[in-house]
Amino acid sequence: QVQVVESGGGLVQPGGSLTLSCTAFGRIVSIGDMDWYRQAPGEQREMVASISSRAEIKYADFVKGRFTISRDNFKNTISLQMNSLVPEDTAVYYCSAQRVKTWGYEGDYWGQGTQVTVSS
Repeated sequence: QVQVVESGGGLVQPGGSLTLSCTAFGRIVSIGDMDWYRQAPGEQREMVASISSRAEIKYADFVKGRFTISRDNFKNTISLQMNSLVPEDTAVYYCSAQRVKTWGYEGDYWGQGTQVTVSS
């Protein structure tokens, strides 16, 4: 069984920074892409950033150079460094691990989410 766990959310003032972390736990052989998504109240879930096992990175346009995603394949962990935060970044941030291979099974997994609130 695989579990994806996020951490690092919280309350931050506009212009501030926050770092989110996500780790996939279990008897994992390999993981494909690992992604950050977010969902604000009343809005659809949207992709924030994605990183492959080869460190190929994609960002949503609204990131605009403010966020940086990184990955440690040995620890099955990704991080999201968020700078210059604005109130519109307020959302629940979810981590996704795609094409997770364990012994005899492959699947996609999501974490429970971590709340990020940007407010003065």
